Amino acid sequence: MKKNAPKSFEEALSRLESLTQSMQGEMPLEDALAAYQEGNELVRYCQTKLAQVEQKLQVLDADGPKELNLESDE
Repeated sequence: MKKNAPKSFEEALSRLESLTQSMQGEMPLEDALAAYQEGNELVRYCQTKLAQVEQKLQVLDADGPKELNLESDE
């Protein structure tokens, strides 16, 4: 993603929502193609971010639940 790369998953999702809303109306073919391409890049960005989070969750789950000790050892 070259220009206007999203700073976060939420920003990318918001931009995707804006693109889909703008594509529902009349749009010149060239603009529709550009919006489609940008949307495609945003979807790939979101998929990558979700895969990274899923990988982190798997690592956390692999460690298994840990016992929470609230008592101090004095």
